[in-house]
Amino acid sequence: MSATPTSADSGPPISVPPSLGQAWVEALPPGPRSAATVLELAEATFGASAVVASSFGPEDVVLLHLAHQHAPSLAVFTLDTGRLPPETYELIEELRQRLGFTLRTYAPERTAVEQLVAEHGFFSFRQSVAARKTCCEIRKVEPLRRALAGQTAWVTGLRREQSVTRTELAPVEWDAANGLIKLSPLATWSRDDVWAHIREYQLPYNKLHDVGYASIGCAPCSRAIRPYEDERAGRWWWESAEHRECGLHRK
Repeated sequence: MSATPTSADSGPPISVPPSLGQAWVEALPPGPRSAATVLELAEATFGASAVVASSFGPEDVVLLHLAHQHAPSLAVFTLDTGRLPPETYELIEELRQRLGFTLRTYAPERTAVEQLVAEHGFFSFRQSVAARKTCCEIRKVEPLRRALAGQTAWVTGLRREQSVTRTELAPVEWDAANGLIKLSPLATWSRDDVWAHIREYQLPYNKLHDVGYASIGCAPCSRAIRPYEDERAGRWWWESAEHRECGLHRK
């Protein structure tokens, strides 16, 4: 097996000079693109003005492994919400040692978190969708804006198969919400593709996956899933499926 599953076979090579916006995306040659091709596009076109976002899920483990080979000049960043499970931090350190990357870490603004907790308590996100999105805005979305400031493009580990909110995901698209090119090299990969890559290259992963977790975010907002549930069912499980996004990936 190559570094890229057959579900994402290579199309024609891409070499288009950047000009920000939807027009640049639409000018790209049509056809399927492998994860390697998308990452090579990011490296050749944007270089150090592109960043890789990682929450250290299985997809992000694969993405970091492939970026290490195909886009080595791209910086890596993560959002530390202050409520991640300890297993996530253990994985971060293991991957840093394995792949040798420098990690930019963005935390929420202290005063905003203190005010949120003082006014609404430690579990305000369970009160309503609006309250949960307020928590995500403080702990994730605002730090993301700082992480993306001054960048031209960002690379994510999103996949279409992950949830009903991601079925239209494109490998390369214009992210109007953040004013950047957004690349998702694993958009067409299946869950099986991801885990096959992890097993083949013996990559570390979050140990919570061994006890039934499929998607892992903040500790109080993540749980193990049942065999018949979709991958995102363990995130904000008290909400309807169409609401289960934190605001990082807005259309």
